[in-house]
Amino acid sequence: MFRSIATVGAWTMASRVLGFLRDMLIASKLGAGPMADAFFVALKLPNLFRRLFGEGAFNAAFVPAFAQTLTQRGPVAAKALAERMAMLLTLWLAILTGLGLIFMPQLMQVLAPGFRDDPAKFALAIELTRITFPYLLLICLTALVSGVLNGLGKFAAAAAAPIFFNLLSMIALFALAPFVATPAHALAWGVTVSGAVQLGLVMWACARAGMALNIFRAPSLPPEVRMVLRRMGPGLVGAGVTQLNLAVDVIIASFLPSGSVSYLYYADRVAQLPLGVIGAAVATALLPLLARQIHAGQPLSAHRSINRAIEISLALAVPAAVALALLALPILEALFQRGAFGPEEARLTSHALVAYAFGLPAFVLVKVFVPGFFARGDTATPVKIGIFCVVLNLALNLALMGPLQHVGVALATVISAWVNAGLLAWLLSRRGQLHWDHRLRRVAPRLLLSAAVMGGVLFGLKLVLSPGPGLVGVALLGAICAVGGAAYFAAAQLSGGMNLRELRRLMRR
Repeated sequence: MFRSIATVGAWTMASRVLGFLRDMLIASKLGAGPMADAFFVALKLPNLFRRLFGEGAFNAAFVPAFAQTLTQRGPVAAKALAERMAMLLTLWLAILTGLGLIFMPQLMQVLAPGFRDDPAKFALAIELTRITFPYLLLICLTALVSGVLNGLGKFAAAAAAPIFFNLLSMIALFALAPFVATPAHALAWGVTVSGAVQLGLVMWACARAGMALNIFRAPSLPPEVRMVLRRMGPGLVGAGVTQLNLAVDVIIASFLPSGSVSYLYYADRVAQLPLGVIGAAVATALLPLLARQIHAGQPLSAHRSINRAIEISLALAVPAAVALALLALPILEALFQRGAFGPEEARLTSHALVAYAFGLPAFVLVKVFVPGFFARGDTATPVKIGIFCVVLNLALNLALMGPLQHVGVALATVISAWVNAGLLAWLLSRRGQLHWDHRLRRVAPRLLLSAAVMGGVLFGLKLVLSPGPGLVGVALLGAICAVGGAAYFAAAQLSGGMNLRELRRLMRR
């Protein structure tokens, strides 16, 4: 599991670094005004459906079923299941994409109703979303093939595919911008083209792994396909509750002053670096592993796997959250403060990033706990918790958006994420499927103490060095982070929260 997490995490880190470069270019060219707001809404809609229908609901239902079929009936039956699901998903998503292109004005009234007060901004958002919407079909098929690769224990290609999303977006911003109406149009075309490239990459990797898929196989509904479809329904909300909360955030933010959508987007992008590297990597590696262990009758192995996943998540997410909260403004100044993105935009965005930082451990733990349900074929329980958390997020948004503006939107998401993580853990524990083993009970408090020590070091260095925008600020920020990271690992080693010798041995393996 550690090797798989490291593989997914390393490729995700590379993708997120390129994503920061892309967002730096977007901030420089588009700033945080109406054009940026329209593009981020255009990107949000296909991404929301991708995470719900592709990575969320589909993977939640498909990966355990694929792992079970592969374990019990062999690769031929597993390949047939994947091809039948690919055809059904293609038909469904083609219809959804067509309807979305036709009824985009009505969809935009739901997704960003506040834009109606600015007709030009509303029309631009519709036009850009029509360009990006076919990305939905392409990237959901990419998620299906990635699920096959993950079920086979092949994680590299699926984790590397998003790199092309960032690369092609940057290339489009430079190469297409002179030939289209606005830089936002160039970015939108880059998004759609990247979907085709990502699908081609994972199809090639699947063929190399000995499971070349024919996604145009005649559709049929044998029992295993019907089982996956039954589990997909609850999984739409259960696996995608965070994405639904983020969609609610966009709807609420569209009523706030211009730039609010952009502030939340940039803050979320920074928070997504540790969330993607840690949370997505752990969840991607944990789900097929738990499914194989449970279906092979190895409950003790499954118990150890989820405890180690929690340990790894806490060891990385807690110090990342502390660092983001303390260094929010210097990070945003270093990454984005240039061109159309000025000091005021950096300051307002940093407030949202501080709020998201407090929720980072919760976001990661949700990704650890949910596979504990999905690996056992239970997609109904997370959906009940998910519905409650979506309603809670909406209520908190309405209560906090007035006094706290866009920061209230971020804080509502954070509170609902902690409630989500707490309820998932409580139910797993109540069912006897989650026990905090001796090692986890011993190291968790030591990891929290080590993160507190690191926080003190970071706070002192920030006061002394005062990093800001520009190359000097970037260098100072890098030095602060390096010293803070060294302080954390030293404190963890001395307190017994982490064994660096064991960590080095695992990395070598």
